[in-house]
Amino acid sequence: MKATIIGGGIIGLSSAFYLNKSGWEVTILDKADFTDNCSYGNCGYICPSHFIPLATPGIVKQGLKWMWNSRSPFYVQPRFDWNLFNWGLKFIRSATKDHVQTAAIPLRDIAIISKKEYESWLSIPGFDFAYQQKGLLEIFQTGTGAEHAKHTLEKAHALGLNDTRLLDRETLQSMEPHTRISAMGAILFNCDAHCYPNKLMQNLLVYLEQCGVKLVPHQEVIKFEKVNGQIQKIITRDRAYEQDEVIMATGSWGRETAKLMDTKIPMMPGRGYSVTLENSPYKVNYPAVLLEGRAAITPMDGNKIRFGGTMEITSHKTPPRMNRVQGILNAVKRFYPDFDVPLPSIEKIWYGYRPCSADGLPYIGRIKRYKNVTVATGHSMLGLSLGAGTGKLVGEIVNNQPTSMSIKPFNVERFS
Repeated sequence: MKATIIGGGIIGLSSAFYLNKSGWEVTILDKADFTDNCSYGNCGYICPSHFIPLATPGIVKQGLKWMWNSRSPFYVQPRFDWNLFNWGLKFIRSATKDHVQTAAIPLRDIAIISKKEYESWLSIPGFDFAYQQKGLLEIFQTGTGAEHAKHTLEKAHALGLNDTRLLDRETLQSMEPHTRISAMGAILFNCDAHCYPNKLMQNLLVYLEQCGVKLVPHQEVIKFEKVNGQIQKIITRDRAYEQDEVIMATGSWGRETAKLMDTKIPMMPGRGYSVTLENSPYKVNYPAVLLEGRAAITPMDGNKIRFGGTMEITSHKTPPRMNRVQGILNAVKRFYPDFDVPLPSIEKIWYGYRPCSADGLPYIGRIKRYKNVTVATGHSMLGLSLGAGTGKLVGEIVNNQPTSMSIKPFNVERFS
């Protein structure tokens, strides 16, 4: 039996991992060369703690304030675009307290599954992706941040993440003796881990190729041949592919790919940026989210440190904005006063497009009109964190097995 996966990011590769393992002959088509996608430049979090979806009442209120400020951490580029308008309306309608409550459980569950699967990958000989479970700090500087931390802690405990605790200023500083931290305190999510995404992706590509998975670069899909409720052929600019099953894992291009299948998926690309110090003169022990700074920092793979952040709802054609990178570095400086990181040249800055669904939950499952299509996209900022878990769910869906969790919250056509 043949399966063709469209998309060579962490979701596509993870899906290939589990399908290959269950006996499928797998081909992965990537529109680029498998080295240029959002899975490489993120901060490497594998985080059950991220149970709050992107669509929240707070982010809508803040986003409206920030809409005309291209330096802001959450920026929606104003423009006439029906897809943006449609997505925005659905996002606002989804951003309710009730949605935040109901979304927390499936986000927790898929993250726990994913973390367990990543840990199982560590037993593969030679498969090293600098995985560490040190936990994740969420550092706050203000009274408002402290109040948010209190509620987040209560919610984490209610969800069973009982190894989450609140740290005061002195305890936080004692955990980072190498540098000063300007903060009131932090939450420590002991349940979280992190890795070096570059190593993860490189190792996964090598492993899949050794297992017989076909990796085909520069294959942008332009058409599907549909026969009797199935996708019979995938058409690229120079080839046609026949298969028994199709897995659509095209990330931030998912809306366009779904449209070729006569399916509507509300989604927008959310651009993020990161800067990596390959041989860092600074040292931190723990990865951290900087709450008021809307930025993140991760020690990786020995002496590397990566700074990342921002959410810029824009088009794939918009040139990168260097002022947004400067905003990340300014936020780091506010929390870590000893860190003097100059703005790098543009070729040393990474940026990529996260697939942002209209409610902050991924789209995972079958499309009703086709018998042989499974969608796996829309993970927003959690693609790497939920990658292995999503791949496992895709394998179960395609093999008609009971899924490891209910995928009803991830219904691909929930907005139809």
